[in-house]
Amino acid sequence: MDTIYPVGDGRPVTERFAGVRAEFEQSLASGEDVGASFCVTVDGETVVDLWGGFADEVRTRPWRADTIVGVYSTTKTMTALTALLVADRGELDFAAPVARYWPEFAAAGKADVTVAQLMSHSSGMCGWREPITEDDLYDWEKATALLAAQAPYWKPGTASGYHGLTQGYLVGEVVRRITGRSLGTVFREEIAAPLSADFHIGLPAAQDPRVAELIPPPGPPPMAAGGDRDLQANVAGNPELAVGVTRTRAFRGAEIPAIGGIGNARAIAEIHAILANGGTAGGRRFLSEAGCRKALERQVEGVDLILGVPISFGLGFAVNSGFMPNPDTLYWGGYGGSLAIIDMEARTTIAYAMNKMSGTTTGDLRAFGLAMAFWDAAESSNR
Repeated sequence: MDTIYPVGDGRPVTERFAGVRAEFEQSLASGEDVGASFCVTVDGETVVDLWGGFADEVRTRPWRADTIVGVYSTTKTMTALTALLVADRGELDFAAPVARYWPEFAAAGKADVTVAQLMSHSSGMCGWREPITEDDLYDWEKATALLAAQAPYWKPGTASGYHGLTQGYLVGEVVRRITGRSLGTVFREEIAAPLSADFHIGLPAAQDPRVAELIPPPGPPPMAAGGDRDLQANVAGNPELAVGVTRTRAFRGAEIPAIGGIGNARAIAEIHAILANGGTAGGRRFLSEAGCRKALERQVEGVDLILGVPISFGLGFAVNSGFMPNPDTLYWGGYGGSLAIIDMEARTTIAYAMNKMSGTTTGDLRAFGLAMAFWDAAESSNR
């Protein structure tokens, strides 16, 4: 496969994906993006790898090949992959009650809540009932104990309600009870490190100089009209986190497996090549093909109580509802615009990570514009 080379490094651009590079450069030139990265893999090979712009709002730090950035909820795709890995080894049954692995979770009527319901945002545990602070997010024991003790907000399994912050603690605690290691540690030791992939759930302080500064959107994310206002307010405001928190050592170093991941498009695409290619990446098998395809098993669909839009959730990912080329496609994005797409039929991954944030919570038109440019180029080359 041909490769598009990074913006500005002077190497030739192959004609095949010239439209993708043009779209990327236009976004930087117009100011829609300040700094960004975009990457595509096909059959496990990286075929598009773009980066450019600046890592800071005042445009003094160039965005380099090894620049990394906070991606908010695109982190959830790594958390889901880690859980799928543990399940594929036979240590985790998604259909089992959470309480099998985490006995305290059975409190307050949750004895029958399943791990699959945590993975599909349908457990009724979208937020904390007790008021919590930013500092509480750095206290794993407190954050998880509060969740274990409380009752669901709605009958589990009947609807999804996006578990914006809580999903990482819920799935992470199940993984910790099974493996004896934090989710960030399992992810690092068993996925990121073997692939030499530059994605972190809990960033070492020595890596701080490489992190691009997230540039906040003009205002808070809008509350969707189709959602439950009380639940939306709880998810958005308990605790309320300003984008500036992502620049602190406390946030970057903490393991917050729902929103705390830091990486770039290359890392996201190359890690999810595991799922796109039947469990193998970098010449190594991580999961069985059946273990990968479990992510496609639809658990709940309908209008999400938090996001207010129709979504079909599988195990840890949204499943294509018709707006992507192939049905067996997983995706999710993060607040501000980052995005991961995994097309199992085309054995393709697409990833976008940037520092200038839009108001969206699950990916935006910049990422989809680049994805569409790639799909157009791929379709043209197959004619």
